[in-house]
Amino acid sequence: MNYNTSRPDIIIPEYGRNIQLLIEHAKVVEDREERQLFVETIVELIQQLYPQSRNIDDYVAKLWSHIFRIADYDLDVTPPCEILSKEDVYKRPDPLPYPGNKIKYRHYGKNIQEMIQKAAEMEDEEIKEDYVQVIGSYMKMSYNTWNQSNVSDEMIRKNLSEISNGTLELEEDTNIDSLLGSQPPQRSNTSSRSPIRTKRTSRTRSTSKSSSTARPKRASSSTTKRRRK
Repeated sequence: MNYNTSRPDIIIPEYGRNIQLLIEHAKVVEDREERQLFVETIVELIQQLYPQSRNIDDYVAKLWSHIFRIADYDLDVTPPCEILSKEDVYKRPDPLPYPGNKIKYRHYGKNIQEMIQKAAEMEDEEIKEDYVQVIGSYMKMSYNTWNQSNVSDEMIRKNLSEISNGTLELEEDTNIDSLLGSQPPQRSNTSSRSPIRTKRTSRTRSTSKSSSTARPKRASSSTTKRRRK
C-alpha cells in the first residue's frame, strides 16, 4: 500500500496531489514544444477546476507562478508573464534595527527627551522659559497617567534637571498644576440667570392665580342659569 505519509508533501494543497504529479511529469518531457503544450494544458485544467478564482486580478500570472513553485523553479518552459526567480521569492527582508536611544525615565516617554533637547538649543530666553513650563506640565501629566500616586512639583523639577543634564530648570515658585489647567473654571453667568428664573416663576404664579380666580366665576354663572330655569 502507498500511503500519503510515505509520499512527498503537497506544496500547494489547494490544487491537490494530481496537479503536482502532472507538473512533475512535465519536467521529464524531453520535447520542448510538447512540454510547453503540456504545461499550458495544466493551466487550463486548473482554470476548469477552480472557475470561481477567475475574478482575481492577474489570475493567469498567478497560476503560472504557482506551477513554477510546485516544480521548484526547475521547469524549462516559456511563461506568458514574468516569473520571479527562486532567490527573489524566498529572499528574506533585511532585519529592522532596534532603537539605539536610551530613555532615562520611561514613564515620561521619548517625546520628553526630544522636547528637552529642542529647548536646550533655543536662543530666545523668553520663548525658552515658556517652553520649559510646557515641558514641566507635560511631564507631570505623563507621570500621573502611568503611576497611581501623584507626583510633587519638586520631583518634576528634579527629573527635568537630570534629563537635561542641568541645562534646564523650572523656577521654584512655578505652579505646575496651574499650567495644566486643572482648576475648574468659575461660572460667571449665575447672577444673570437668577432674575430670569424669578421672572418665569412670577409669571407662572400669576397665571395660576388668574386661572384659579377665573374658575369660580364660571361656576357661578352656571349656577345662576340653573336658578333662572
